[in-house]
Amino acid sequence: MPYFDAASAAPLHPVARQALQASLDEGWADPARLYREGRRAALLLDAAREAAAEAVGCRPDELVFTPSGTHAVHSGIAGALAGRRRVGGHLVVSAVEHSSVLHSAQAHEARGGAVTEVPVDRTGAVAAASYAEVLRPDTALACLQSANHEVGTVQPVAEVAEVCAAAGVPLLVDAAQSLGWGPVAGGWSVLTASAHKWGGPAGVGLLAVRKGVRFSPQGPADERESGRSPGFPNLPAVVAAAASLRAVRAEAEAESARLRVLVDRIRRRVARLVPDVEVVGDPDRRLPHLVTFSCLYVDGEVLLHELDRAGFSVSSGSSCTSSTLTPSHVLKAMGVLSEGNVRVSLPAGTPAEEVNAFLEVLPRAVAGVREQLGVPEPSSAPVPGPGGAAESVTVDALGLLCPQPVIELGRAIGTVPVGGTVTVLSDDEVARLDIPAWCAIRGHAYLGESPAPTGTAYRVRRLH
Repeated sequence: MPYFDAASAAPLHPVARQALQASLDEGWADPARLYREGRRAALLLDAAREAAAEAVGCRPDELVFTPSGTHAVHSGIAGALAGRRRVGGHLVVSAVEHSSVLHSAQAHEARGGAVTEVPVDRTGAVAAASYAEVLRPDTALACLQSANHEVGTVQPVAEVAEVCAAAGVPLLVDAAQSLGWGPVAGGWSVLTASAHKWGGPAGVGLLAVRKGVRFSPQGPADERESGRSPGFPNLPAVVAAAASLRAVRAEAEAESARLRVLVDRIRRRVARLVPDVEVVGDPDRRLPHLVTFSCLYVDGEVLLHELDRAGFSVSSGSSCTSSTLTPSHVLKAMGVLSEGNVRVSLPAGTPAEEVNAFLEVLPRAVAGVREQLGVPEPSSAPVPGPGGAAESVTVDALGLLCPQPVIELGRAIGTVPVGGTVTVLSDDEVARLDIPAWCAIRGHAYLGESPAPTGTAYRVRRLH
């Protein structure tokens, strides 16, 4: 069964499996002890730290292992903010950071700190100039992912690091999605990563803090891992994580080129084979293995189930697959379509035959979901009523959830003449994102929104 969700968790790399099994026999003792078993465990831990530091591009004494990538992010942000508390309590993050960063920002704000979110363009990328505009004398820390986890867009870390350095502000980089493909360029101050993203075992994170960066670990003091990650380390998992990182980096150049070809194939063919689809993210400045697209008039949860039944494991940022029924914060910040969203992230070694099979299944799956939802065929001419076509119509979509408000809009647009308007009344939060995106895809004019007695009124003008 093809597994296409490596961005969530990559399959365990064979080298990780071998290292894990070997270190279970050799690395079970406390590396802080001076007897033979402890010394052997300490040697394994030191070797793992050196290998990971080499891949990160830092000194071994700048890097510690944490129980997860999320733990590394939380500890990194808290420690950097605490180390610069005399400067101030202002934190800068991008609008498309991983939830672990945004949760840390929310916690910081709840404690009285200030947080500024830097917007992104429609590809999901920030601009270094946008960071420069929001840095303040009291800015204690700025955060930026190396590459986006949902759409694959690679961020201009080096340029942002220069802006931050000029302002004397440390930059924390979440490198979880990109570290397996190569080191992070630029003068970052703090870096975090997660082993299960590159084929290491779950439960191992990396936290690197450059020498000279003011950093104050939070929580009770502990003598292990420089006091930055308390507790007995999972040494077999740490060894396996470092060994697999070294292995995937050795394979990265060739595998990156191969997977980029396959992802380019998906990007081209999905746009050609599936009507009313938006491929999102930067087409060039992106991770080699990841592509995301959204399909109009499609329930994301139903589509994922259909693809799963066909044998393909994919992910989604669609609100239709979320218990909160709110769209992915990444897609929302980008201003792109969220309904019917599919993220394909290919593991290393994915054969071309599996990608070709996916491209055969996908159009049928999308068409089947649209048929279930009763999606109307596109109409180029208005359908007249008893008195002719009305210049404007109002669609009551109150109580309907994604993707039904957009489906109702698609039905109604054919009932007004060119130049006529359709007003959609909706209380679905996702409509605020998907109706403008629908207009961009279908070539109609979005006239804006206004409060209604119940819900919100969205106005659209038919242009063709």
